[in-house]
Amino acid sequence: MKYFSSSIIFTLIGFLVAFVFLGGVEALYVVILLSILEVTLSFDNAVVNAKVLETMEPKWQERFITYGIPIAVFGMRFVFPIVIVAVAGGLSVWNTFLMAMYAPEAYQETFDKVHHVIYAFGGAFLLMVFLDFLFDEDREIQWIKWIESNLFIKKVAQAEHTETIIALALGLLLTYLLDSVNIALAYFTGIILHLLLTTFDELFNSNGVRSGIVGLLYLEVLDASFSFDGVIGAFALSSNIFIIMIGLGIGAFFVRSLTLYMVEKNTLEEYKYLEHGAHYAIFALAGIMFIKMFDIHINEIVVGTIGILFVAGAVIHSIYEGKNKK
Repeated sequence: MKYFSSSIIFTLIGFLVAFVFLGGVEALYVVILLSILEVTLSFDNAVVNAKVLETMEPKWQERFITYGIPIAVFGMRFVFPIVIVAVAGGLSVWNTFLMAMYAPEAYQETFDKVHHVIYAFGGAFLLMVFLDFLFDEDREIQWIKWIESNLFIKKVAQAEHTETIIALALGLLLTYLLDSVNIALAYFTGIILHLLLTTFDELFNSNGVRSGIVGLLYLEVLDASFSFDGVIGAFALSSNIFIIMIGLGIGAFFVRSLTLYMVEKNTLEEYKYLEHGAHYAIFALAGIMFIKMFDIHINEIVVGTIGILFVAGAVIHSIYEGKNKK
């Protein structure tokens, strides 16, 4: 319980605030739904976070909670969406904040207008995360071998910058099909940011121990990419930014607690395909983001279920192989 005690406390406080100040039982119900939605969408995020945290010093693992929680709850689920809407909509951050406070319907309408740009950035970053995993020559364990260790993948993985070339080619195709400069800028910014973070990681990596600040930045950008779908989907349930922040924040709290649990319990070693399942879920989420850029609606429950199925499949397969080896 020690891993989840802070999450439970935050949840109880969030429930109390929603019930007393934001609309009684109805607000409380929406907060509960949003927290479940966030955990469902971000479960695979917890797995990838755990993999990154394993390579960081213990003090930075602690800072992941100390600094990461306020950033995740307040920054990524409250401030960041406002900044995104302000930049993409050509508005000031303050005016966008006032719109979110006093004209939530107008804020939601503006948010909906720029969702293509948001999905372009998030999808590009997540695609790079998956491609880095797929073409990692040092990875010894393969799960779906006809994908991960076929002759073509092995050959392509030996070439330099394969993942970047694939991502850039897809970006050019999406730009051509959607004919939007803003989408192009967002998409290629996602790629550049991922390249910058991985480059800094290599520069400051010491004997396999990841630089704390670079690792923390990487985790926060990864979290932001995962949160886009939840934030946008949250408007289907409420246009109140405080209800959205509390509901998604509770989910983010539990995801971080789950991450620490996985690190300390060596869950990734016990379930050897768990990391694989999480990355396939990331690939699926990136693909869904690209599809949504064409105004094709896919329910967030479906998105979350796909991720859970990949992760569950990886866990079941890991357990099955573990029993057969005994």
